[in-house]
Amino acid sequence: MAQNENLAALAAAGVSVWLDDLSRNRIQSGNLADLIATRSVVGVTTNPTIFHGALSQGHDYDSQVSELAARGADADAAIRTITTDDVRAACDVFAPVFEATGGVDGRVSIEVDPRLAFDAEKTTAQAVELWKIVDRPNLFIKIPATEEGLPAITAVLGEGISVNVTLIFSVKRYRAVMGAYLEGVKKAKAAGHDPAKIHSVASFFVSRVDTEIDKRLEAIGTKEALALRGKAGVANARLAYAEYQDVFDGGEHTSTYVNLAASGANRQRPLWASTGVKNPDYPDTLYVTELVAPNTVNTMPEKTLEAVADHGESRGDAVVGTAAAAKKVFDQLEALGIDLDDVFAVLEREGVDKFEKSWEELLSATAEELNSASTGNS
Repeated sequence: MAQNENLAALAAAGVSVWLDDLSRNRIQSGNLADLIATRSVVGVTTNPTIFHGALSQGHDYDSQVSELAARGADADAAIRTITTDDVRAACDVFAPVFEATGGVDGRVSIEVDPRLAFDAEKTTAQAVELWKIVDRPNLFIKIPATEEGLPAITAVLGEGISVNVTLIFSVKRYRAVMGAYLEGVKKAKAAGHDPAKIHSVASFFVSRVDTEIDKRLEAIGTKEALALRGKAGVANARLAYAEYQDVFDGGEHTSTYVNLAASGANRQRPLWASTGVKNPDYPDTLYVTELVAPNTVNTMPEKTLEAVADHGESRGDAVVGTAAAAKKVFDQLEALGIDLDDVFAVLEREGVDKFEKSWEELLSATAEELNSASTGNS
């Protein structure tokens, strides 16, 4: 089977194409393997919302739920078993990609319980536990980039565990995330872990930035304000990439990484997340084609993946050298009175809340299914 030309061009430009979705049906039906073969997909991300969607549709999990109910498992234990089984199976599907890319891609992410987002110690403990349960070298543990999450990121990396840092909205927090990564690799090296085997991505959210800022621009309502709609998300990501270059590509802050790179340390790659367009007035490939850059990951919902496959035009690198123009967008937003610190604080709080809500819904639905299965088994 041939790769789709549009997605292959994206990969050739240095973008790792990941799918923002996972389910047991996708694995067992061969769909995931097909996406690797025809859509240049080299990784998968999951989150509580994705798992809630997977478990609430169809009957793929019925027999396992019945087995878990018969063993007396509670909802927390059942979810851990079901999700880690899916992630382990997906890791096995991606094992050839992992080998072929030297561990860079072929990755599958699983998130710590979002209710722990503001507790570094418990986040670290659960991350280590998940790493041991899944027991695959191509796993990423997802940890939110809250202030409390930063020391957890360092601690988990220090254990030699690869991390996907999630829910990054501001360039300032992204800079702190890169610092936490480098500190973690230093700790890992000091503890005797091989830095070359530790990988990380920093998931920088895009469309949600436009959703929040567009709302505020529309409330202002002037011609100047309305003209800036749909520009902040891409500009924010482009500014983030300039920070990435400063840390990893020869900027004034590169020295820390260079010292670690001598021991085999990897770059922490930027990952563009939340790339499905939420405003139907915007091009449905906006957050893909405008964010093409070397050493990046773009994790797409399937709808966006197929839109790119159908009509996504890759013009090559769309990011390097754009920082000045991106900063101008933010200068204009601030001149209009947009409180960017507040925007990013709101987005982080909402991001954690959404995942917490999905997790609670997942717990509730699983508890009901376990109860139903127990009744049926008795």
